[in-house]
Amino acid sequence: MTVNEVDIKDVIDGFREGAGENAERDAYANELFQEAVRIGMELNTKYHTPEELREIMGRLTGKKIDCSFRMFPPFYTDFGKNITIGKEVFINSGCHFQDQGGIEIGDGALIGHNVVLATINHDLNPKENRKNHYAPIKVGARVWIGSNAVILPGVTIGDYAVVAAGAVVTRDVPAMTVVGGVPAKVLKVIQEKKEERYETAV
Repeated sequence: MTVNEVDIKDVIDGFREGAGENAERDAYANELFQEAVRIGMELNTKYHTPEELREIMGRLTGKKIDCSFRMFPPFYTDFGKNITIGKEVFINSGCHFQDQGGIEIGDGALIGHNVVLATINHDLNPKENRKNHYAPIKVGARVWIGSNAVILPGVTIGDYAVVAAGAVVTRDVPAMTVVGGVPAKVLKVIQEKKEERYETAV
């Protein structure tokens, strides 16, 4: 069965709450999961030039990857087609993106070693049999996420924010702040330094 763009959109829409069961859509989803596994194995098991990495990431995400994108493999994802990557993004080695709920990476974002972006949660009610709940993650422009941080479903990280190494981020992060800890909390506000101006008397 060939997967086309409409089918992919149908699958992504199916992850949303209340989408209901659909056997054909689930079949497309399983095909995409297996495609992500195949492409991930190709990505992670031998050396690739930066140009080759961008081409492989384009196939994995189903979107054009900007020529400014940089990454150090390995990289892991179980779906891939709901990841959007901006310009001048750098992803360091060992990152895991669980993207069914949607992951958007803003321009200039820096993502450290072994960062986990998880867009799926499971229902706590035993009667729901650990039903999946999906919520998107949005990483703003020029965000810096430190090594081994975990970003949980539904989190938006504001522009120029910094997530400290090892943090577990459970709620939105304001722009221009540093957050850290488990669960993460604001540690400081980033102050923009104003340029010093010198006037010469005439």
